[in-house]
Amino acid sequence: MFGMNVKEIDAQQFAQWVEEDGHKMRVIDVRQMEEIAQGTVPKAEALPLHTLPVKVGELDKSEKLIMVCRSGARSAQACMFLQQQGFSNVFNLRGGMMAWVQSGFPAHRLS
Repeated sequence: MFGMNVKEIDAQQFAQWVEEDGHKMRVIDVRQMEEIAQGTVPKAEALPLHTLPVKVGELDKSEKLIMVCRSGARSAQACMFLQQQGFSNVFNLRGGMMAWVQSGFPAHRLS
């Protein structure tokens, strides 16, 4: 959908990663704060897409990064941007929060 270079995972796979090795990844929600306030995925931290170029230096290229948004479009943009910055371990949550909730997983509040 967004070119072959964006790696994607689906809601089930993401849920499994959270259970298995959640400590080895960072989950980044690139939506606006008011959207994130409605609920997000487990372990997510807020980093709205427009702030990503400024905050990219705070991300670690050795970490597995999972990008999340409402439908998967903004997070795919975030993945492409990070890949251009030399990040290779970046994954897009396919279908975003809509797919997460449709798969029967609960939306979480930011901790």
